[in-house]
Amino acid sequence: MGIASQPFNPIPSWGAHIDIAVLAKTENWRDNVSAYTMVGQPFDSTAEPPLSPAAAHIGGLKGKIGQALATVGPDGQLNCWYGIDDIKTTDADAVRDAAAAFALAATQSNQMAFVFPDGMRLAPELAARAAVEGMLLARYTYDILKEKSDATSVRSLTLIVAPEATQAAQRGARQGMAYARATALARDLANSPPSLLTAQAMADCATQLGAQTGFEVHIFDTEALRALGCGGLLGVNAGSVEPPRMIKLRYTPPGEPRARLALVGKGVMYDSGGISLKPSDAIHATMKNDMSGAGAILAAMAMLREMECPNAITAYLMCTDNMPSGSATKLGDVLTIRGGKTVEVVNTDAEGRLVMADALVLATEEPTDAIVDIATLTGACLRALGAEIAGVFGNDQELVDNVLAAALVTGEPAWQLPLAHRYRGELESEVADIKNLGGPNAAAIHGALFLEEFVDGIPWAHLDIAGAAQNDSAKLWRRRGCTGFGARTLLELALNFRGKN
Repeated sequence: MGIASQPFNPIPSWGAHIDIAVLAKTENWRDNVSAYTMVGQPFDSTAEPPLSPAAAHIGGLKGKIGQALATVGPDGQLNCWYGIDDIKTTDADAVRDAAAAFALAATQSNQMAFVFPDGMRLAPELAARAAVEGMLLARYTYDILKEKSDATSVRSLTLIVAPEATQAAQRGARQGMAYARATALARDLANSPPSLLTAQAMADCATQLGAQTGFEVHIFDTEALRALGCGGLLGVNAGSVEPPRMIKLRYTPPGEPRARLALVGKGVMYDSGGISLKPSDAIHATMKNDMSGAGAILAAMAMLREMECPNAITAYLMCTDNMPSGSATKLGDVLTIRGGKTVEVVNTDAEGRLVMADALVLATEEPTDAIVDIATLTGACLRALGAEIAGVFGNDQELVDNVLAAALVTGEPAWQLPLAHRYRGELESEVADIKNLGGPNAAAIHGALFLEEFVDGIPWAHLDIAGAAQNDSAKLWRRRGCTGFGARTLLELALNFRGKN
């Protein structure tokens, strides 16, 4: 239904065009850069200040990561001195943060050039990728619903690197652009108002992206879901006037796939809690982001062909809102999941696991080497790990290690939590095979244990991004609002997954 008076575009960043170039740092490199370009110059904390001591003191510039100071030279050159700490120990996270600080200090510039410091030990490809990610994600804005915006869109980026590093930097810049676009796309989707980005609108968006980027899209409506026996998704949707959609995506690489990976995303477009209504507080006000898992998957899928992914990837986005009404699922109701397992609903606000259970069963019914799900699942994970770190569970340590490695590379921190089967008894039901909520403690573990019931022993990992999906305040490239967390981790995982060794 929605509330828009005119067509709404849920992915405004997708159409942005940004030119990226790589130049060799020769004596006359500046001649090839427009006079209107803000040039980021490195300031190593171990070196002499590049500015006069007075200027550095006034600007508070000490060469630390996160610091940046824009200046105009006597010849009119635009420079922005960014801190890089000690170049001998700089890693990708530091470059990403330093580039973000530069981009924010140059917030009124639509043309930027980033000069890499000499002597940096980080591989040029990784450094270029991190720098592009940092600059573009720092300048991300969601202003499509504002009457006026004072944000300056980035039009061009130029990386200035050592001559011998130009080819590697070009590869890294291409990767950085793809990864940044994925995160921006995921942010767009999660930031969209829930009355505008409904399950059907999400399906329409997936259809558009699939046609543009080369993956198949199959949409399952209410009748198709009934035929499949997807009682979890249908049960959560029972109180809503908006019909549910299961969106199945399939990417097939040219030739024989190296491996097969299935992804499952929670797509609760708005979570009121259902009959177990959430309090009207700040957390409730962010519940448009409860589809962040599905958004992250869709964003990653959109970049697979461009990044020449060698694996076959199948994804299930389980989309509905969770609303109270006279037809809503009630506490004590029993739902039948695809495959026949029954679930006693003891809390309708533990709905994400219900919609994903159907998809997990469907994923086991096709050939796959592993299943990874991603969801804003539990507030308990937020309490345990805070607002910047995702929790990871799994039944296969090799797969969990692959997920953690992908998260580390992309700067989306994740931490393994125990899949403690000693707590499985707390999910026992007197009237059904399992209930959807355990006791008052270990709720993140309970959620993971519930999901494990539906993977049939296939290698599986679960990403709980309940905390990391939302930022209350901006921190460099991690902008305020919906973060798009998980899009780059899933893209990295999909590109490098090799199945079971």
